[in-house]
Amino acid sequence: MATNGTRGGSRTSAPAVDRAPGTAGTEAAPAAKLRLLRERGTVLLDRIQGTGRQSSGASYYLILGSALALTAIGLLMVLSSSAVESIADDNSPFSLFMRQAIFAGLGVTAMLILSRWKPATYRRLAWPGLALSVILLLLVFTPLGESVGGNRNWITLPGQVSLQPSEVAKLGMCLWMAAVLAAKERLLGNWKHLVVPVVVPGAILIVGPVLAGNDLGTAMILMLIIAGGLFFAGAPLKLFGIAGLGAAALVLLLVVVSPNRMGRILMWTDQGCETTTGLNMQSCNGLFALASGGWWGVGLGQSRQKYNWIPEAHNDYIFAIIGEELGLLGTMVILALFGILAIALVRTVMRQESLFVRIFAGSIMVWIIGQAFVNIAVVTGLLPVIGVPLPFISYGGSALTVTLAAVGVLLSFARTGAAGRKKPGGLISRPLQNTSAGTR
Repeated sequence: MATNGTRGGSRTSAPAVDRAPGTAGTEAAPAAKLRLLRERGTVLLDRIQGTGRQSSGASYYLILGSALALTAIGLLMVLSSSAVESIADDNSPFSLFMRQAIFAGLGVTAMLILSRWKPATYRRLAWPGLALSVILLLLVFTPLGESVGGNRNWITLPGQVSLQPSEVAKLGMCLWMAAVLAAKERLLGNWKHLVVPVVVPGAILIVGPVLAGNDLGTAMILMLIIAGGLFFAGAPLKLFGIAGLGAAALVLLLVVVSPNRMGRILMWTDQGCETTTGLNMQSCNGLFALASGGWWGVGLGQSRQKYNWIPEAHNDYIFAIIGEELGLLGTMVILALFGILAIALVRTVMRQESLFVRIFAGSIMVWIIGQAFVNIAVVTGLLPVIGVPLPFISYGGSALTVTLAAVGVLLSFARTGAAGRKKPGGLISRPLQNTSAGTR
């Protein structure tokens, strides 16, 4: 009987192979390979995201370690890249470094305090945070406001302390958007509740003053944050398509009406560095710095491009100085640290059950990682020059302090997320499906 069964199995399987030796077999093989690749990709993604696994708390330490490491490297590179200009201005070579170190200390203190807060505490501060952000942004247009590099985006507080309100607005927007969308969780199946009041009037109140101050780069990062919040709230992709076209049209209009921005775009499309005395001075000398660094760099403190060849080398183009002094190895370390931070943040967001926490943490993740990507892309010539600093590393006290405070928020969520198991799901929440089912 076993023999007959085996023969019977052979009779039923053989004709299938004989009927389509060149078609069915070749069609099944690619399908099987594709299915295998998809399964392996899913397993790899699940390992990165930590889906369905009990948290070991590793994400907490990865976030903390990578943020502190990037901050320490940033302090070192600010000292190296700013000492020359400080001496030229008859200041101490340690002047900018000491200011940055003070703000780093304030940021780490805020990070440690915020890492102990619970989500309910953050939620109560949502509307006050938005109000504070809007007030600070409007103060830019008062006598307290100050223009730097053609952008009116600073205020000077008593004691000659400068503050960039748009940095505070980034964190305030993440918090307020998460609270509003979480409160409307059962209504998010209707796209109108996704747009109102997050986009109108929320985004207009935040992005409008930044654009009025001529800071297009920061406005683009704010729009990226808003898009990230809507994504984690479960907004349909077609909404992003419509919003993306509108944002692209707005950016194009702002470029056309500004000769400076148009010149930068044309210089970027040309990619010519025969002369470096015009609008391409910063981008071309940044590429020269990266090229001269080679594999191992010219040595810490030995950069040549920081001798006023790259204006404000300790700010937006500090990544070029890292490439020149520490070489390709140094830039790869920076990329690896941001990669570790990104993976830890994805794992933290994936484990969150609360829609508020998921949107808040996801928006901060999009802000920090997205801004780092934009800055590095600008320095390497992949994007036209826009004024976006490199998180943790570029000089700027308010930016560093607020970014470290945002890391404290993420640490708080990583700590609370370590207590529970993530239910099956994805990065995007499911309010659209649940609402539609309930409506039926």
